[in-house]
Amino acid sequence: METDVADHGAAVTQDVTAKREKVRQLGKNRVQLDLSPRAMSQLAELKEKIDAASYAEVFKNAMKLYDGIITEIESGSTFLIRDKDGKVSEFRMFL
Repeated sequence: METDVADHGAAVTQDVTAKREKVRQLGKNRVQLDLSPRAMSQLAELKEKIDAASYAEVFKNAMKLYDGIITEIESGSTFLIRDKDGKVSEFRMFL
């Protein structure tokens, strides 16, 4: 019986190793995050709002948006928001 357990453990280890190698060959990196309950709730809400297939998709989209915004700010651009009454003001998210 101990041999069966050891064989199973070795098979699981080989399977995990094979999966990691496949991810490495695809040029992908795995990231693990620890999120507070509030942050996880926000992530889940965003996933639902944008009809994303996965949390990874939410992060990828957010990173593209964040990168674009930072690039614009670094070049001197500002972001303007028009509220429902038509009033325009600067969107100041990086204070």
